[in-house]
Amino acid sequence: MANTQGPQGNYDPAGSTQMFRAFVDEAPQTPQQQTSSGPRVGLIVGAVIAVAIIAAVAWLALK
Repeated sequence: MANTQGPQGNYDPAGSTQMFRAFVDEAPQTPQQQTSSGPRVGLIVGAVIAVAIIAAVAWLALK
């Protein structure tokens, strides 16, 4: 049998590379909107709770 693909090296037997490139080329280019206070509020609340727990444990240990 003859090699019909040739030596160009662009052939992917599984087709995954071509499918991925087609997906990336067709993906909508919409900018993501940031929520300025969403994750930051949770992080601050978590840090305050962590400091309160550490202070309570230290207070009980030194009591």
